[in-house]
Order: sequence, then structure tokens, then C-alpha cells
Amino acid sequence: MQAQYRTFAQQVPQRSPHGANQRRGGIGPMMSSGPHPSVPLTQAQIAQQQQAQAHANELARRRSRKPTDKNIPEGVEESIVDPDAVRRYKALRDAEKTLDAISTRKRLDVSDATNRNSSKLSKILRIWISNTVEDQAWQVQGLNVDAFDFTPNMEASYRVKIEGCLLDPDEISSTPSPIYGEEKDLASSSAGDEAQLVKNLSRDGPSQNPMSSLANYRFSHFFRALTVDFDHSSLRNGAEQAVEWKKPEGSSKTSSTTTNSASDFDELTFKRNGDENVNITINLHRHEVPERYELSPELAEVVDMTEATQQEAVAALWEYIRLWNLQEDEEKRNFRCDELLRKVIGRGDIGFIPLLNEYVTQHLRPLPPISLPYTVRVDYDFHKDPHATIYDVQVLVDDPLRTSLQPLVNNTEYAAMLKEITLLDEQLARLIQATAVSKAKHSFFSSLSEDPANFVKNWLSSQKRDLEIILGDNGRSGGDMLTADEWRRGGTGSVWTTQNARESVNVLLSRQR
Repeated sequence: MQAQYRTFAQQVPQRSPHGANQRRGGIGPMMSSGPHPSVPLTQAQIAQQQQAQAHANELARRRSRKPTDKNIPEGVEESIVDPDAVRRYKALRDAEKTLDAISTRKRLDVSDATNRNSSKLSKILRIWISNTVEDQAWQVQGLNVDAFDFTPNMEASYRVKIEGCLLDPDEISSTPSPIYGEEKDLASSSAGDEAQLVKNLSRDGPSQNPMSSLANYRFSHFFRALTVDFDHSSLRNGAEQAVEWKKPEGSSKTSSTTTNSASDFDELTFKRNGDENVNITINLHRHEVPERYELSPELAEVVDMTEATQQEAVAALWEYIRLWNLQEDEEKRNFRCDELLRKVIGRGDIGFIPLLNEYVTQHLRPLPPISLPYTVRVDYDFHKDPHATIYDVQVLVDDPLRTSLQPLVNNTEYAAMLKEITLLDEQLARLIQATAVSKAKHSFFSSLSEDPANFVKNWLSSQKRDLEIILGDNGRSGGDMLTADEWRRGGTGSVWTTQNARESVNVLLSRQR
């Protein structure tokens, strides 16, 4: 008999009250977050992988079988014609070990010296600024009477020349001049010194000075841009007077090297029209690798530097933390901030050592350009006895010692020499192995010739014991049968303390199951 159920009215399914183009919420189609199954390999790919694995195993097996011992066996000097050869060989081996240790240490020292960031030397770049004039009023001898207008045929102009070169220490001592670069207060030397230097310059020229290791550095090597600002108050049309030079992008990437390119120069000259004296400012934008920055007052007070590279600033900040023992004892990645560090970090009383780069980056500012003021003189009184304005600017150059050591570190013949030494070591190891085998044969036949009966008996006993150890059947056959009580007995005098028992256990444990 079937159960009677009360019938209920069926509800008509209704749509949700979303618009036709409105996106519905809810969970979309669910997909597994795990890795998707990879495409199965074909039989050819599986066979290729197995072949590569077998080849790798074979190479590893061959390498493991290569002899590596280069020490001559003991007692060889008693069996050879020249016993002193063994002593000479051992002396050579000791000398080789000493030479390898010294060469390895020296090579590491040279590599460390070439990779240090502080391998920069401070040098003096002397800059001469001078100008000549053309077609000025006092230079024109007369007027052209055939012309309709009675004005000069040419417009008055002047030409400014900027040139510089690095100085040797001897030149700095012979012609002393203020050194500028770190300070922004730039000034020229006295008129008497300038006149004498201009005479020397006109005779020899700055590019002809004999500089041994500094001759490869050109004036444009130290700057990425040069601009000239004119005093607009004394110009009729200042927009036409702009002067700007920028180093090409390709040469900027390789500017850390001392190789000369087409964009390198020692002298820059520009010509402008004018018949009045004008004040100009030459701005030199420095180009250094790695780039140096101006530090904010907050960071400069901590690291005690006003200019530094980012790596130098991070290292100095870490040294400050170590000096004042601000690193936490439990969590070594954190450090406590004192009053000075709070200004640098700018967030809370706890800093994080992995974020030192970020802390330093926000306190780095581009270095301001080096400004060299100069007055362009076009009057007759000045050009009766002209002289150049001279500035000494401090620049950084690569250490010449590093340049000379770089070929030693990157020597391409070093790898070939190591390969050749490895082959000679392998040949030497094979010779030593052959010598050891010959020594064993010699000892075997010598002992056999002295007492054949006892030697054969001892030899057979030794072979029997080795065979039992290898097969794991020690104590089950022959006259060495051991009872169960002997196996059960422990202590210092039991069978478990013998050499045979230890070797048998090692063989059983190392046997593949």
C-alpha cells in the first residue's frame, strides 16, 4: 500500500532581480589551484631521457674510477735502482703544494683588489678658459667706400675656448693653484700666474703634456653634459646665445673605461656675435661610474659624508649601526633607532636591515653642476696682453694599478693552463697507480721466493678469510666453526670484537637488497 502524500502547489522558478546586462555576483566555475597535468611524453622522448641518464651515469662511473692519489707508495726506494728519485719526487710535491697555495692566495688578493669599489684616485683637472675676438670696432682698419652704407662689412664676434687636461703631481707642485671640486666657491688664479701659464699653453698645449698613466683620459671623459649660461641683462637677444653639449648615449655606457672614442675631446670652442663684454657661467655636469650623489643633511650627519655612491652610503649606515650596537639580539634583521636614525628612517623606532637600500635611496640627491664664471672680454686693453682664466677641479679616475691587474684576472690563457695542469695530474696519478701495482707485485714475488711454503699457506688463509667476509659465511665452514654460545657471548673478548666480525657486518649492511 502506497503512502498518501499531501499535494502542495509547485512554485514557478523566477529569475534574480538583476538587469539584463548587469554582471551577477557569486562564485564562478571552480578550478583546481594545483599544477595542471603535464603533457605525457612520447616513447621517443622517454627513450632519449633514459639514454641521457645512462650516459651521465657512465661518465660519473668513469670519473669515480680515475686514480687521484699522487703520493708515492712507501718502501718504493728499497726496490728501485735510484733511491734518491723518491726523495726528489717528495721534495717536488712539497714545492708544488707551496706554489699552489701562494698562487691561489695571490690571485684571490688581486681579484679582491680589482673588485673593490674604493679603487678610485683623486686627480686634478686643470681647465683653461680664454676667448678671442674678430671684427671688433677697434680691429677694423677702415670702411668700404664703394659700399652704399658706411658700416663694417663683418659683424663683430668672439670665440670662447674651453680646454682641460689632468695634471701630474710634478705639474701641481711646480705651478700651485687652488684646488676646487668639493667646494663650490670657484675662483681663478692670479693674473701673473695666468699670463705665465698661457705662454706655456701657447707653446706646448695642454694635450701635449707627458702624462704616463693619465694620458688616456680626455676632458670630456669626466662630464656628461656642458652648458653655458649668459647674462641676459646685457644681451639684446638671449635666446640665440644658448650653448649646450651632451655626451652620446653609446659612449656614456662605456665611459668607465679609458679607451678614446670619436666623442672624446680635450677642447670645446663656440662662436657668438657681440661687441660688448658679457658674463657667462660654464656648467659642467659630472659623469662618474658608479654615480655619486649628494646626501641629505639627515643622512650626512649619520654617515659623516656629504657626497658618496649608494653602495658607500649603505655600507656607512651599516657601520654606524654596528658601531653603536643597535642591532637587536633576538631578531638580527632589526635594529633600534636612535635620535639621528629616526630622521633617516622616518618610521617608528625599529628599522630593518634588508631595507637599508630603500632608506638610503630617499636621501640621495643629484650632484649640482660645477659652475665656472667667466667674463668674455672684447675690449682692446684686455687683448693687448690676453690671459686665460684657470680652474682646478677635483675628479676621480680609476686606479692605474687596477687597470694593470685586470688582464691578470681576465686572462684567457689561465683556463687553458688549468686544463693542461689537470691532464698532467691525471697522467701523474696513473703513473703512481702503476708504481703501486708494480710495488705490490714485487713484494708478492719477493715474499714467495724467501719462504714459499709459509707464504702460500698464509696467502690461502687470507684469501679464504676474505672470501668468507665477502660472501657473509664467516664461521659456517672449515676449522673456524663457531658455536652458538660463542655468538651469544658478549664483552671485550667475544667474537663480535674481532676484525672479521666488523668487516662482515659492514659488508652485510652495504649489500644491495
